[in-house]
Amino acid sequence: FNKRIQHRLELALRMSKTVIETIPILPFGMVNSFLIAFEGKAILIDTGLPQSEPKILKALKKHSLVWSDVNAIVLTHAHIDHAGSAVAIKSLTSAPIIAHEMEIPYCQGERPTLNATGLFGRLFYKTGAILEPFPYFRPDVPIAQPKLNLSEYGFPMCTLHFTPGHTPGSLSVLFDDGRVIAGDLAASGILLGGIAFRKRPKRPPFEESAALVATSLEQLLALGARKFYIGHGGPLGAKTIDTHVHALRKISPLPG
Repeated sequence: FNKRIQHRLELALRMSKTVIETIPILPFGMVNSFLIAFEGKAILIDTGLPQSEPKILKALKKHSLVWSDVNAIVLTHAHIDHAGSAVAIKSLTSAPIIAHEMEIPYCQGERPTLNATGLFGRLFYKTGAILEPFPYFRPDVPIAQPKLNLSEYGFPMCTLHFTPGHTPGSLSVLFDDGRVIAGDLAASGILLGGIAFRKRPKRPPFEESAALVATSLEQLLALGARKFYIGHGGPLGAKTIDTHVHALRKISPLPG
């Protein structure tokens, strides 16, 4: 009886505030998706690799949610490890897929620009895994503006911010309490990320523009971002991200 009461109290507490549930698509934080749960509703941030539906359903069940409770699917960008299950999740939820309009070519199968950031990226590229096809689509809500409030999806505390660099149309989801889901603007850990040294920042295996990534991270910090949830490893604090920005500026300094 006491355990049942405790479970109900914990559930009520979770439903009274916005929860970010990290969904481990691959073990050890190597690939993450995120479920945002609030008052019996959910938004899914990134859908993971193809066939990630069971792992996402497990996260929903943890919060006593079902597929129909998902109000929107937000893609930080359209690489296979973030958008690979978008079509499948949409069919299960009927939720609209939201992505920046600059990601549409990648959503529809155009090969992404993959500038390796180090030895692992170069070796990973040779495996061909990042270029594997997945069910392609056109976003239901292609975003053109720099910022979009998500209140119409039942989440007044969430805002999408255009934060390019990893890809041309990379998005971040910023909360008013300083939490931010920042896709692949940064990574941590070793190899693909997350296996060890998860608090140590690094560049993801691929990055289209280090300069734009640094600018995007600086903008998020200026907007009050304090805790960064990322696609590989993490989460990372603001001081750690600031250190990473300084390292990126050494690679790609500001003009002039």
